[in-house]
Amino acid sequence: MNTILNVKDLCKTYITNKRQNNVLKNVNFQVEEGEMVAIMGPSGSGKSTLLYTVSSMDKMTAGEVNFCGKNIEKLNDNELAKLRLEDMGFIFQQMYMLKNLSVLDNIILPAVKSAKTKESRAEIAERGLMLMKKLGIEEIADNDINEVSGGQLQRACICRSMINNPKVIFADEPTGALNRTSSDEVMNELTKLNNEGTTIMLVTHDAKVAAKCKRVLFIVDGNIKGEYNLDVTSNARDRERALNNWLMEMGF
Repeated sequence: MNTILNVKDLCKTYITNKRQNNVLKNVNFQVEEGEMVAIMGPSGSGKSTLLYTVSSMDKMTAGEVNFCGKNIEKLNDNELAKLRLEDMGFIFQQMYMLKNLSVLDNIILPAVKSAKTKESRAEIAERGLMLMKKLGIEEIADNDINEVSGGQLQRACICRSMINNPKVIFADEPTGALNRTSSDEVMNELTKLNNEGTTIMLVTHDAKVAAKCKRVLFIVDGNIKGEYNLDVTSNARDRERALNNWLMEMGF
């Protein structure tokens, strides 16, 4: 199994009003190809900062992050932008989409902007429609983004994250703005993608969401304090119960 992400002694420090805030402190972990890993921890523990830093959306202060063998600290801005566009997919709690484009046009935009493929726009649009059909939202392809539900829009964001066949999807609280039914639908789709081989790293505060992952990293005050491997052979209720018991032991 190949290592997608190798993080060594990662530190992130912000300076606010001349005061130093050490958000991440010597963080070490790996993510293997095909894994689905959740990052959990109390509010302000550094979960989202960790996600943004290892995905190169934010600059690290110290340490090393290797993405598919590339040290991202040694890449220039253009190389980082290309890496994020072509090899990474992103899903956020707030479903950022361009209001002047249809749902389908939002989904295919990263592929249109990428030099990764020599496909025509029509061929890219066909792939986008196939992804939408796979996630059960093909009927909203021509809709404006304000004409669909939150659950549909988040599934469209998943389609967009997949359009360039990324090596990994980074998701920051992907169900945080959804009700339970829509949350379950979105997580079922992410689980299907993972079962098909897509590597996923997500931040969540929801144990029900994290229980669908294969591994959970627990972060407190910028340090990873524990790691839990879920039993993939057990049913969803048992997985959630076991994870909740471990989280209680960790003080969550």
